[in-house]
Amino acid sequence: MLLIRGLRELDLQENEVEDHGRQWLSCFPDSCTSLVSLNFACLKGEVNASALERLVARCPNLKGLKLNHSISVESLNKILARAPHLVDLGTGSFTIDNRSETYHRLINAFFKCKSLRSLSGFWDASPFCLQAVYPICTNLTVLNLSYAPAIQSADLTKLIGLCFKLQKLWVLDCIGDKGLVVVASTCKELQELRVFPSDIYGTGITAVTEEGLVAISSGCPNLNSLLYFCYQMTNSALTTVAKNCPHFTRFRLCILEPEKPDPVTNQPLDEGFGAIVRSCKNLRRLSVSGLLTDQVFLYIGMYAEHLEMLSIAFAGDSDKGMVYVLNGCKNLRKLEIRDCPFGDAALLKDVAKYETMRSLWMSSCDVTLGGCKALAAKMPRLNVEIINENDGTSESKENLSDLQKVEKMYFYRTVAGPRNDAPDFVWTL
Repeated sequence: MLLIRGLRELDLQENEVEDHGRQWLSCFPDSCTSLVSLNFACLKGEVNASALERLVARCPNLKGLKLNHSISVESLNKILARAPHLVDLGTGSFTIDNRSETYHRLINAFFKCKSLRSLSGFWDASPFCLQAVYPICTNLTVLNLSYAPAIQSADLTKLIGLCFKLQKLWVLDCIGDKGLVVVASTCKELQELRVFPSDIYGTGITAVTEEGLVAISSGCPNLNSLLYFCYQMTNSALTTVAKNCPHFTRFRLCILEPEKPDPVTNQPLDEGFGAIVRSCKNLRRLSVSGLLTDQVFLYIGMYAEHLEMLSIAFAGDSDKGMVYVLNGCKNLRKLEIRDCPFGDAALLKDVAKYETMRSLWMSSCDVTLGGCKALAAKMPRLNVEIINENDGTSESKENLSDLQKVEKMYFYRTVAGPRNDAPDFVWTL
């Protein structure tokens, strides 16, 4: 009880929460008036709306509130009336008849929220409901529409077209290239963009291409953080993006079709990513995808001097690719590799490099059990784990051949040493 009484922040995002019913908000005592931020957007179950409204009413310093889908527009109206000073709001369900009295109260409630700067949620939003937030759009610096697959491109662009001060935008790819052109022409202060795949028809094809990304880079010169899911990309587009936005610190491109080449030249995307690492001198995080050879890793090792985290999938020709990265990226802390032809030779080439790294993850590569054992023997201060979820019994571990490829290998450095809570399918060397 004493812990809850002085609680300032409760954020359940990206946590596994066992939902035991809708009454958990009633556990907050009346003496709890200190909440500054509450986020339960990830909860799937029902929530006691009355208890939530009472909690909000007695927390005058509440600035951040993110609701799950069970919170109706009617409850949202009451909450906004009790907390017009909110800065960061994640709405609940956003479906309502625009001819109803509740809808008009919602417009008035948002109109009074002069402090709102960040908006998210919009679960199952009806297109016309978006008009309710129009009065506050000019003040928004953060807009997250990644949970709203029901909103179509035309409605998205109308909303975003009013958000002149946006610095961070998360959106689904249903916005399309045309929608991204609107973003580029409107959001001149944009610093972070994330475009997630919606794929509501299960086609594996996104609604954005290199054209949308080029438009963004041309209109948003301050862009420094990107996560972009798309179906295809070209070397010329990446070169243009690198020229227009040299301030990238995080550049993550995910082409959903593995090993897809430049659709215009049919060449690997080595030169495009090479342009990114050449131009973006302060790059800290990089994710590469598409058809890539060892050449791109040579570029990364040569030019990505400040890179701290690198993610690789379905790329490279040989062990040389991984060696280029380990030899060249002096500030590398985390390396994630999946489905690449890197094996024991690359893993053991320069184990001293691992002294400065926090972790290395390799899955579906050519690393063997013997290679992992050799790494553990040479670097006793590393925690080396073999993860085989298909066969994790102790008897099978003893009978494994050193020549057998491992499903997943993960090493990490901690001051606490090896963990003692590993499940049966994790073998710590």
